[in-house]
Amino acid sequence: MIKVGMVSLGCPKNLVDSEVMLGTLARQGYELTPRAEQAEVIIVNTCAFIEPAQRESIETILEMAQYKKAGTARKLVVAGCLVERYRQEILKEIPEVDFVIGTNELERVLQACGEESKDRTLEGHPAPYLYHDLTPRVLATSPYSAYLKIAEGCDHPCSFCVIPQMRGRFRSRNFASVVREAENLARGGVAELTIVGQDTTSYGEDLGLRDGLASLLRALGKIPELVWLRFLYCYPNRLDDALIAAVAETPKVVKYIDVPLQHASASVLKRMRRGSSGDHFLRMLEKIRAAVPDVTLRTSFIVGFPGETEEDFQCLLSFVEAAQFDHLGVFLYSNEDTASSYALPGQVPAPLARRRKQKLMALQRRISRRKLRQWVGRSVPVLVEGRAEETDLLFQGRLESQAPGIDGQVLINDFEGAEPTAGEFRWATITAAGDYDLVSRLEARKFAERAVPRASLPVGPRLVQIRAAAMPVSP
Repeated sequence: MIKVGMVSLGCPKNLVDSEVMLGTLARQGYELTPRAEQAEVIIVNTCAFIEPAQRESIETILEMAQYKKAGTARKLVVAGCLVERYRQEILKEIPEVDFVIGTNELERVLQACGEESKDRTLEGHPAPYLYHDLTPRVLATSPYSAYLKIAEGCDHPCSFCVIPQMRGRFRSRNFASVVREAENLARGGVAELTIVGQDTTSYGEDLGLRDGLASLLRALGKIPELVWLRFLYCYPNRLDDALIAAVAETPKVVKYIDVPLQHASASVLKRMRRGSSGDHFLRMLEKIRAAVPDVTLRTSFIVGFPGETEEDFQCLLSFVEAAQFDHLGVFLYSNEDTASSYALPGQVPAPLARRRKQKLMALQRRISRRKLRQWVGRSVPVLVEGRAEETDLLFQGRLESQAPGIDGQVLINDFEGAEPTAGEFRWATITAAGDYDLVSRLEARKFAERAVPRASLPVGPRLVQIRAAAMPVSP
């Protein structure tokens, strides 16, 4: 049978699409390989949200195209957001590409990889796509942790964002289907589930559900095999009392809220078509902290947005100092030619934007260091992820306050009892703190006993070459 390899770029939402395509191929008997030099068909699932992600996507396509000359590859398939933005340009400028698949065409991966395929692209406009609990997936994450995409598309009018052009209007998955997929994942060994979507806080509105995400969290929190349940990408004006209460009252929902604010200056937020202000955000954060003690708060900001003055930037610095976020990402504005912000006056010079990013990250580094020192001496649950990859310490893991792939980690330099294994939840005593990471001694006692999983989904943690591009995420 034909061997297929894949490189998945971009965000976790894109990774789920990659897993769906791999699952579709595996169900039809295709052999999956993580080694590009062995693959007869190579798929690159691209990102195109901002210019650096587009550049990485193109570079990866050209890199994989070399295997058609020097390896066993006979076919190169390009999928994802870059196809939605530049379908015809890819077909014209990169003749090595044999087939393109848009974000609504995932099921065409069989046609793309098949021997009989002669067309390079789909004619016409496909219907909006949503996968469901019966859609095959091959997990490309570690066996104990997975993403669960609950919606697709976005209806927010943010002037800097092109996601609605690539992903379409917002649409939620069926509530029961989401729950069934989560149950299947948990029975297959997943203990940590991370809910993703372009805007998770709008989940269910298009289906007529009231407090859709809050209700979903409470339902998923009843799945016995799950230990940690988190959600990402909150739109700030959708973070209401019902959702905050669901986080506070559902034990398996980690006390972690990710709410990308993008800026704190009212004038910048207005030009971003997001509205609100830093003062309003501070009141929102105060409400969250009052309702959810010890909550971890993460956000992201864009600097260098058109018209951002020094006063606007100082407003952002003051806000970050007052807000005291646990985790914070800063991204340079990318002037996308199809975004409505493209024509805005007052473009900020790139060197100035970079200096602002460095200054903001320096402030956050001090905040992070100070907050992490408060963990020293505490005994906390840790999810062990395996041997440390980039240090001389023994093992690495994460607290519930550290989301996979985007936050810091816990480095383990000593342990009691049995040697830890990946996917195990153990108590640990924090012994030291750095700018973004913690050091710990692992205790013998377990945090959560887990039943032996009944495999229901194929899992291959190294099946996909995952190259997650750093980028701001909508909302």
